[in-house]
Amino acid sequence: MMAKKVIISGGGTGGHIFPAVSIANALKRLEPDTEILFVGALGRMEMEKVPAAGYKIIGLNIQGFQRNNLFKNLLLPFKVIKSVLKARSIIKDFKPDVAVGVGGYASGPLLYAAGQMGVPYLIQEQNSYAGITNKQLGKNAKKICVAFEGMDRFFPGDRLMMTGNPLRRESVEIEGKRSEAAAFFDLSADKKTILVTGGSLGAGTLNKSMEAGLQKFIDTDVQLIWQTGKFYYKAIAEKYADQPKNSGIRILEFLSRMDLAYALADVIISRAGAGTIAELCVIKKPVVLVPSPNVAEDHQTKNAIALVKNKAAVLVADSVAEAELADIALTLINNPAHAKELSENIGKLALPDADEIIAKEVLGLAQNRKE
Repeated sequence: MMAKKVIISGGGTGGHIFPAVSIANALKRLEPDTEILFVGALGRMEMEKVPAAGYKIIGLNIQGFQRNNLFKNLLLPFKVIKSVLKARSIIKDFKPDVAVGVGGYASGPLLYAAGQMGVPYLIQEQNSYAGITNKQLGKNAKKICVAFEGMDRFFPGDRLMMTGNPLRRESVEIEGKRSEAAAFFDLSADKKTILVTGGSLGAGTLNKSMEAGLQKFIDTDVQLIWQTGKFYYKAIAEKYADQPKNSGIRILEFLSRMDLAYALADVIISRAGAGTIAELCVIKKPVVLVPSPNVAEDHQTKNAIALVKNKAAVLVADSVAEAELADIALTLINNPAHAKELSENIGKLALPDADEIIAKEVLGLAQNRKE
């Protein structure tokens, strides 16, 4: 039997790339001879991350709508047309049995071209609020894999499938790692620990909130693993360079061992991206979410509200975080009953095998096409 061929499109942020790579890895686990080609946006993160994960990628010259620079949008229609034509030529050369879209700029042109050329496609919608592109593409998708309830507001109900979001498996394997984690961060395994993470690039509000509350963490002897992100690390690290080692404050640009950071944390402060939430549900720790207001359709707030409705997280608005976040996190870490309730409820929302469930659907669509 001939090997199945799959195109995976999308990217732009880690939130789109990690699920895409997880699906590819699951396809390879299930059917190792599957041929996989990625299509991304030139100049975006996926052009580096996907080859690092061992897969081939072709870039389209495409951008999103620029809200803060309307002049740049003048070229957008031409870029879209060129990208659709290039996507058609990629499909013609590669001859995929099925296409997968995970969201991000490149997803639109590739799935649109696939639809035109009779290639069945599947959409993986990560958020609780579907973006404009996915809503349009959903009309002709064979399957739409979602991670939140109530998505029939956006998509045809008969093609919806509740799968959850694919995880970075290595990040969520935290069982029995607390002592190893304490040694890794040079912290105590016996003291209460807060983890704050704003993603690979960082989150300005979270960093300002940590600066505002830093002395409170030190005074109450609560340890802090503070991941600042790439944009902010240098300035923050220099500002607090003279912090004594025993203050229990660890400032890091990024977390190379997310599993160990999760393992040591008693409370986690985070943005509310869909991929992050998927991981938090599996690790079952009390979480304070500060949704980013700078994302399309404010979908992080909607993701966070979906958890709050289930009493599975605490939500702090970005606008009040600097004044209130440190106090809210400290109140939670000192309230074992509330922390336990949040942990139990977030754990009920976990869908740990999303990557393999989606991969099986993809292989099924490919098989139907071959028959």
